[in-house]
Amino acid sequence: MRFEFATAQRIIFGPGTITELPTIALAYGKRAFVVTGKDRIRRAAILADLEAKGLTCVIFGVAGEPTIDLVRQGTAACRDAACQLVIAIGGGSAIDAGKAIAALGANPGDILDYIEIVGKGTALLNAPVPFIAVPTTAGTGSEVTRNAVLGSPEYKVKASLRSPLMLPRVALIDPDLTAGLPPAVRAATALDALTQLIEPYVCNRANPITDTLCLDGLRQAARCLPRLYEPESRTGMSYASLLGGLALANAGLGAVHGFAAPIGGMFNAPHGAICAALLPHVMRANLNATDRYQEIAAILTGSVKAKADEGVQWVQDLVETLTIPGLKTHGIKESDLDSIADKASKASSMKANPLTLTHVQLTDILKSAMG
Repeated sequence: MRFEFATAQRIIFGPGTITELPTIALAYGKRAFVVTGKDRIRRAAILADLEAKGLTCVIFGVAGEPTIDLVRQGTAACRDAACQLVIAIGGGSAIDAGKAIAALGANPGDILDYIEIVGKGTALLNAPVPFIAVPTTAGTGSEVTRNAVLGSPEYKVKASLRSPLMLPRVALIDPDLTAGLPPAVRAATALDALTQLIEPYVCNRANPITDTLCLDGLRQAARCLPRLYEPESRTGMSYASLLGGLALANAGLGAVHGFAAPIGGMFNAPHGAICAALLPHVMRANLNATDRYQEIAAILTGSVKAKADEGVQWVQDLVETLTIPGLKTHGIKESDLDSIADKASKASSMKANPLTLTHVQLTDILKSAMG
């Protein structure tokens, strides 16, 4: 038995922990480059507290899923402002952008020197600018992963800037920050969290530590997902999301994320919504690859006698209850499926899937998820 496990240097979890952010940040400097998502009003109190405690904050907004050019702009702004640390407050897009800006802020050259697929994929030379991740959604787990997923509209793909050095110095997870999320965002991110607990558990790179994290996270998700819009679910889903991030960073993912990479590059579709639409159909295609789907079914349904396909049905019912739209809602047409399947077969996440899926199987999954 051999495996490795790495994560953020420090993880702070719990309702109300956001009040600790100024003290944590001041340990790294007094001039912070703060990357935020679209809803700056929700971040206003946090920013005001940082300023009141003695930090100068340079704000950089991320309106959608981050691109290579956006990160270039952010890196230049961070350097020009002579910031000593980077704080990302938002969903996965803001955190991935902040993670990339922190990495490039301490390394010479252009982002294309380091990014995979569309660039040279060279290893980072220097540790990033100190980076603090503060998630405001419960879904991506990006606060404890070592990569940033960035869009390249020019090539219509998503690619990762990846390095063990990119693990955040601090991940501060306050479930109260997920209050007020729009229902569609809450649903999509929650199902992304569920995906990131299932895929690392069934993937071909699972290890004993990630197994334990996934099983605990699945129990939390099974309890919280049916009552997702109730305030009591916030802490459980934030915890489940964190565990999923820890697991995927140290094991891998699978076909859902193998599809999500090319779809996200080709269409203006939110990552979580793509994963949610695909999850039950990928589970069904993988069902005979491992008996772990029966364990998942037992946890999700609450019945030790549940069969593997009952777990798939539980997820399918949840997708319908949460009104997750099919892939066609995002502009995907039947004529696109062959191209998506071809690109997905080459995605890094697809290599960890428990079953090698044929082109026909990949296109069948896509057809089933069209809605």
